[in-house]
Amino acid sequence: MPHVLIVDDEESIRGSLAGILSDEGFDAKTASDGTQALAFLREAGLDALPDLVLLDIAMPGRDGIDVLQELRATWPELPVVMMSGHGTIETAVRATKLGAFDFIEKPLSVEKLLLTIQHAIERACLERENRRLRAAALRAHEILGASEPVRRLKEQIALAAPTNGWVLITGENGTGKELVARQIHLQSKRADKPFVEVNCAAIPEELIESELFGHEKGAFTGAIAQKRGKFELAHEGTIFLDEIADMSLKTQAKILRILQEHKFERVGGSDTIEVEVRVIAATNKSLEKEIAAGRFREDLYYRLNVIPFHVAPLRERREDIPILVTAFAAEFCTESGVKPKEVAPRAMRFLQSYAWPGNVRELRNLMERLVLMTPGPRITTDDLPESVRGTAPAGGPSLASLEDARRAFEREYIISKLREHGGNISRTAEAIGLARESLSRKMRQYRIEAQRD
Repeated sequence: MPHVLIVDDEESIRGSLAGILSDEGFDAKTASDGTQALAFLREAGLDALPDLVLLDIAMPGRDGIDVLQELRATWPELPVVMMSGHGTIETAVRATKLGAFDFIEKPLSVEKLLLTIQHAIERACLERENRRLRAAALRAHEILGASEPVRRLKEQIALAAPTNGWVLITGENGTGKELVARQIHLQSKRADKPFVEVNCAAIPEELIESELFGHEKGAFTGAIAQKRGKFELAHEGTIFLDEIADMSLKTQAKILRILQEHKFERVGGSDTIEVEVRVIAATNKSLEKEIAAGRFREDLYYRLNVIPFHVAPLRERREDIPILVTAFAAEFCTESGVKPKEVAPRAMRFLQSYAWPGNVRELRNLMERLVLMTPGPRITTDDLPESVRGTAPAGGPSLASLEDARRAFEREYIISKLREHGGNISRTAEAIGLARESLSRKMRQYRIEAQRD
């Protein structure tokens, strides 16, 4: 049963409205002025707020506009419908700008009143559902980790996402560039608009223009119907161009034209289509090297590289590995319907020591395999593949893995000592027996930043 709070200084109007709404299946409460209404809402708390407030404008003491401003500041999601017997266009416009759902004049038309209340409550429900789905999407595409590189990355996303700036994401294969792109979209003002992904490396050269720009019927052999391209589908939303460096120079030229002019023609067509999209591009290659080799357009690079992001490889944030392992194990156990499995501490140390050339994607795939193929409730060192255990196929030691383990230990040791000495580099260097210059060099090598207390 929907709950409505009626705020009006005239007792006869309060009683009449309460009776009408009760007959229509609403639970109606009343307040004789703004002060009483605000007190009622504060006492109700968030869990017992009404679904809608009917608020008169002309009241003694605090008028309706003043009360509306406080309602929007304190309970911004609560729909408010304004009422007035002395309404003017200016008052209605002001109330709407302040966040009122609608403005209705007295004497009230019962039919219009009920329809307005119904629409206001329906819209509030839709907005709550959109917020819930958006929160669920954010959780589903959450960037996991508590390391310094991940912390900085999340801060960058929070700053860049609400803007319309184009983004270029760099990083090795498997680091999670798509996840970063999705987070930027989900935290942007375009979150309720399309997110269209294009893997430029997976589309054959002869088809990429059709994929990006669409085609007209009969444009080429096999074009039996008109097709909308990815840019058109992403209108008002975000297009994610993954592996942008794998595009031909010809396609790069067409992409540059769209980015500059916001318009294009379908393959085989002559009509100009205008689009408004936010572009996020990603690559695992050095675009500077690609430009030097003549394989990537310099003007396109500068057009895309408005807000640069770099996603660190997993070997540079090993402290995140236990978080990722735990999350992936829980996810795959739930998906497969198996009982929860834990990773033994020694096995976890091996996982943290491994170099992970395939980064997070490799770790995720391994955890899926371990969840499915490990019979017991505990994943031990014996369940790990030889490459992760640091053993070469012939049984000899793997120097690369040993070196990775040594570097990981040294990095964590320096971080620990810096924390112990409040981020003071000189005191830390003295405590661990290194020259200050040597410690600074190692901090640069391991990308460690001193955090002072």
